[in-house]
Amino acid sequence: MTPESGQNSGGSIEPTDQPSARTAERVVVSYPADLSDWGRFQVEKPSFRAFLRKTRDEARAGDVWEEFVGVGCCGNTLDVPLRVERVDGGARVDGETEISYEVREACGLEGSWRVQSEGGPSRA
Repeated sequence: MTPESGQNSGGSIEPTDQPSARTAERVVVSYPADLSDWGRFQVEKPSFRAFLRKTRDEARAGDVWEEFVGVGCCGNTLDVPLRVERVDGGARVDGETEISYEVREACGLEGSWRVQSEGGPSRA
């Protein structure tokens, strides 16, 4: 095949010809409205955004990522369902991909500082 047909002389498809091989400029991720203020603070930190960029190879609208957020020094875990709402550019996530957030409908997520106390998460 010729270079004009999307293949190089080695016969493989060049990365820029495949949407999944192009880098995502921006990935919009949503979290549930009932995520606590503490949970929101955790997922919106620059270090958590960097974690997502390092641990996700690709992002497609509709993907759901169950991510551990934690609840402090000795509490139970808080796993947050993050949903990819929109991807601008290609599907590949790298260190330059911007991660931004939206809030979506509540899903019954329980988590706050009280999750590690006798009172339990539903009393927070």
